Amino acid sequence: MRAARAFFRTVCGLKTAGVLFTLQGDLPRLALVLASSSRHRQEPSQDTFRRLEIRMSPASRSLNTRAVVAAVIGNALEWYDLTVFGLLTVVIAQLFFPAGSDHTSLLLATASFGVAFVMRPVGGIVLGLYADRAGRKAALVVVIALMTLGILLLAIAPPYSAIGIGAPLMIVLGRLLQGFSAGGEFGSSTALLIEAAPFSRRGFYGSWQMASQSAALLFGSLVGAGITHGLSPEALKSWGWRVPFVIGLLIGPLGVYIRRHLADSEVFLLAQKTARRATLRELFSGHSRDVLCGLGCVIALTVTLYVLISYLPTFAVTQLKLPYAQSFYAVIAGNLLLMVLSPLTGAWSDRIGRKWLSLWSLVLTLAIIYPLCAWLAAAPSVSKLVAVQALLSITLSGYYGPFGAMIAELFPAHVRSTGLSLAYNLAVMMFGGFGPFVVTWLTEVTGSPLAPTYYVMAGLAASIAAVACMPGQRHVDLDARRKPA
Repeated sequence: MRAARAFFRTVCGLKTAGVLFTLQGDLPRLALVLASSSRHRQEPSQDTFRRLEIRMSPASRSLNTRAVVAAVIGNALEWYDLTVFGLLTVVIAQLFFPAGSDHTSLLLATASFGVAFVMRPVGGIVLGLYADRAGRKAALVVVIALMTLGILLLAIAPPYSAIGIGAPLMIVLGRLLQGFSAGGEFGSSTALLIEAAPFSRRGFYGSWQMASQSAALLFGSLVGAGITHGLSPEALKSWGWRVPFVIGLLIGPLGVYIRRHLADSEVFLLAQKTARRATLRELFSGHSRDVLCGLGCVIALTVTLYVLISYLPTFAVTQLKLPYAQSFYAVIAGNLLLMVLSPLTGAWSDRIGRKWLSLWSLVLTLAIIYPLCAWLAAAPSVSKLVAVQALLSITLSGYYGPFGAMIAELFPAHVRSTGLSLAYNLAVMMFGGFGPFVVTWLTEVTGSPLAPTYYVMAGLAASIAAVACMPGQRHVDLDARRKPA
């Protein structure tokens, strides 16, 4: 095995158009396709990349496992921090944004929460280009380091009463760092997952992105609820609000360590040697349709995640007058189901195809969401809220599971992280970050408790159109040379 690998590394030094490397079981088989020498580089053919997959070797298994852990830990930290900050917004408003009224303080704290979403596209472009040029490993280390630094600023920030205007500035700076780093997280980690995955299991590997988001939302909600309900108001305002951020600080260094000891995939390394240098000009000129299509696909993901999964319990308390403590059961049910079902539907998409599974999931969710929410609003109860959240989570899992691989397959390796980051973060900024604000405004304007349903239905319809325009690529090499859009 060592001799075979040494021989492979030697051959890789030749100026060839492509290298085919396949390992089956314990007996290595090397198949080399050497094209005639040329002064100009050529992109590898589709057959080259398809047969590059290293099948079931111990080294391949180790890389795949490390890739999943490295991707999941950063993604989970991002969503954990977002969850606990949202749950502690009222306390943060009182300590860092004192104003003439509680309402004004809350608005200022909410604005500090929202600035992170404005920074996401900026971070997506900068860190996405860095990932496509320097490597997924290098970018992911920078991402989680910046994310941890942002959490540190939140955890140690003195209140306004201690340092005056410096206190809210520290909070805003921390949120800006977190938004910038989060902008590069999804594109870089999803690209790593898909490129490290066996060719026939990309859907399963990509599904861990959404599973980790659900796990982080659940864990963050449990920590936030435990702190707010387990401590007295005085203890919470004095020191208790810092505890969730300190927990995040413990996760950050571990993520840095794991990502520093990661290796970039063979797919990316070959693309880096043979493809053109990633630029925004190339992305927009050659893949503008892919970016728009990816953005359209993200709309349903972000509106359902921010409105149905995260905001629905709050809506139930404020509009349906249900008790908060019991409404929290809906958060647990929804996120548990998504965490468990997303990997299953991701693996299922590897067998039946991502496009049609995603379409059926979106169409079914669109068909049942209004009747379910109308049934809930007619006679609100906690049991009905849990049932609605559970049913919607089940239907949406058919979209969440294949999602990572589906949009990753839109872009070739040398622009994948940039394309993913731009499409994802633009949609999250426009339709997710402002989602709770929009549905609150719609409720006030229409006077209908079903107003959030209209917003989600519009997002589902937009993504159905986007997914319908996508090619079915389950059996197509995602790194094959494709004509620009």
